[in-house]
Amino acid sequence: MPAAVAATRRPAQTADTVFFPIRHHMPAFDRHVFVCCNQRPESHPRGCCEPEGAAIRDALKEELRRVGRCDVLARVNQAGCLDQCEYGPTVVIYPQGIWYGRVRLADVPRIVQETIVRGQVLEDLRIPDECLNTKGRVPWTPGSPAGEPPAAPSS
Repeated sequence: MPAAVAATRRPAQTADTVFFPIRHHMPAFDRHVFVCCNQRPESHPRGCCEPEGAAIRDALKEELRRVGRCDVLARVNQAGCLDQCEYGPTVVIYPQGIWYGRVRLADVPRIVQETIVRGQVLEDLRIPDECLNTKGRVPWTPGSPAGEPPAAPSS
């Protein structure tokens, strides 16, 4: 057995030795923020959160740096497909399970200040529970109740 492998093995436990797992005392994150950065061809029927997803992720990280020290420890990560493509770009915040859809760069400061720092849900961005995981079969636009057809574009 190679010496490096042997050195990582735990010695046999005896009657007068007890081994406890080593715990690293890193503070736990209060919020985990996942931003859909999945990439699909432009012709894909479900659409894609890119390139907006990466820009939103970067802006969230920068806004958290700008805000600086606060009572909340948050981590922003890119995610693969969050399966809410029809409501994208999509952001989900755990452990609260808050799903935001059709997020724009302009929404980032509000998401950081109101949701990440203060714990408040932005109802105008929240994807209603009845819309989640429906692959867009339940229409929704930000600020509208679930099932309400999207507003007609103004000319």
